[in-house]
Amino acid sequence: MVKKDIIDELVDIRHPMPRADEMLEGDGDVFSDWCAEVARERDAYERELRMHEEHEEGDWDPLLSEIYAARQEMRAAEDRMRTLVAYGREFIKPHPYQFKQLAEATGMSISGTRSSYTVDEVAAVARRIGRQPRFRTDDTGE
Repeated sequence: MVKKDIIDELVDIRHPMPRADEMLEGDGDVFSDWCAEVARERDAYERELRMHEEHEEGDWDPLLSEIYAARQEMRAAEDRMRTLVAYGREFIKPHPYQFKQLAEATGMSISGTRSSYTVDEVAAVARRIGRQPRFRTDDTGE
C-alpha cells in the first residue's frame, strides 16, 4: 500500500473523484468525462501544492495555506453577494427587489439584508455597469 501524505489527502478533500453510485443510469460517457475532468483538476492541484512545498521556505504548511485560501474565497463570495444585493435594491427599475426576496436568497434576515451593503458597494456597482442608481421615492423595502 502506498503511504499518503497531507498533500495527497488535501487533493482527496478538495477534488474528490466521482463515485459510480452518483451516476445516473445511461450516463456512462458523461460520467467518464466527469472523472477525466476531475482527474485533470486533481493533477493540477497536486502539482501546484508540490511546487509550493518544493519552493517555499520551511514554514509553509499546505493545510493552513488551504484554510487561508478558503477564507479568501468566502470573503470574495460575501463581497460579491453584497454587490449583487446593492444592485438588486439600488439599480433595478422601475421597482427594486424587495428585501424579503433578497433576504431569502442570501439566507439573511430582512434587517441584515437591508444593512448588508454600503454606499461604497453602490458606487462600485455604478462604476461597473456605467449608470447611476435609481431615484428612491421611498425606503420601505417593499
